[in-house]
Amino acid sequence: MKKILTFAILAVLALGANAQLKKVYNDDINPMEQIDKAIALANEQGKFVICQVGGNWCPWCLRFADFITTDEDIAKVVDENFVYIHVSYNPHSSTNEIRDKAMLKRLGNPGRFGYPVFVVLNQDGDVIHIQDSSFLEEGKSYNKEKVLRFFNAWTPKAVNAL
Repeated sequence: MKKILTFAILAVLALGANAQLKKVYNDDINPMEQIDKAIALANEQGKFVICQVGGNWCPWCLRFADFITTDEDIAKVVDENFVYIHVSYNPHSSTNEIRDKAMLKRLGNPGRFGYPVFVVLNQDGDVIHIQDSSFLEEGKSYNKEKVLRFFNAWTPKAVNAL
């Protein structure tokens, strides 16, 4: 009985910790339209698009969203170089299965890396990089230097530096 009670308390604490993080994914948005609008905006602004694919069900997805907005250095690099969107996907739901398959195909089937996964699109909407988020993790969060290295390596200036 003590084990069950302990497990229940830990589960509630874990859910509470994730509940404090801002929900950034909108399941009501059509992801194909969301991506198209982001590409159009990136073209206007001379930026690339980063699609953070995941969902509000994913604690690591919410942690990353919080991490990059609360760190000033990272937020600046993202703001100056990318149109950043949160593309909602739930691998455990069949509600929008056809739409989700089309979206994942368009993004190069990034789910093979787990969630969150980051897809960098150039101004033509071509996938130029898929980033496995596990390489950016550190403990129960993310490593600032690794995250900055990822973003800086995929800016339009870095990619087009020929």
